[in-house]
Amino acid sequence: MATMRVRFYIEALSNHKKALERAVEETVKSLKNETNVKVENIRAEDILENPEEEMLKYSSMVEAELEGSFEEIVKATMKYAPAIVEVVSPAKIEIDAKDLMKILGEVSLFMGKLMEKFGGLVAYPPLDEIQKPRVGYSREEIEEMIIDGKEILYRFVIETYGKNKEVVEETMLKAFAYEGCKINKILVKVQEEGEERIYALVASELISPFEVLFQLTAKYAPVAISIIEPEIVDISATELQNALTDLGGFVHELIHRPLKKKLIEKDTFKFKLS
Repeated sequence: MATMRVRFYIEALSNHKKALERAVEETVKSLKNETNVKVENIRAEDILENPEEEMLKYSSMVEAELEGSFEEIVKATMKYAPAIVEVVSPAKIEIDAKDLMKILGEVSLFMGKLMEKFGGLVAYPPLDEIQKPRVGYSREEIEEMIIDGKEILYRFVIETYGKNKEVVEETMLKAFAYEGCKINKILVKVQEEGEERIYALVASELISPFEVLFQLTAKYAPVAISIIEPEIVDISATELQNALTDLGGFVHELIHRPLKKKLIEKDTFKFKLS
């Protein structure tokens, strides 16, 4: 697998200066001890205080350059949750669909465990006003999307809950369309029926750019994913940069939820006392 070079900007936040200093030191130490990727040019900024910020008033940034395969860079992104990932080189990579599926499987497993612990990531504005999207495309249309549009055709299976089968199908159709997918096929299979809602598996055949596929995998943690076409996926540096930055942001949001919740509850308690 081709080697790539990226620059991580890892944001550290805390309500306590000493705790932040320790966290920054541990991050720098961990980066220096990395064995799966080559790490250079590590730099930790001075800790800044923002008096106007009631929660997490202290901040710092750790910057580092990492070099490794796409798979190892993805793993490092999930480990360090950088606020920004800048791809230094190459301008693009080509990756076998089987290798990409393996990486997406690792992302799904990692994010699924985080969401079990901290809650889900999927949140949409009201979907009522979104028209029900088209389902089904001709072979010629799909080929044009893949060849000319550099899109990917893949199968995606997720777990979900809803009022009934029809509501689940309509919601997922609109959600996929909102995310930027074209839907070729969809099948909702009810697994359990409760008094107020059902538990179902939603199997879909989707067409989308790489960024959307990567983001969907991180947000939904699918139980199964299979890339149908193309056999070799061509990904630009911009697409890689956006996908990795999104992934880092998702991980950062999840792992900081307990701290933010605790601080909000503390501030609410103070407000009630006053």
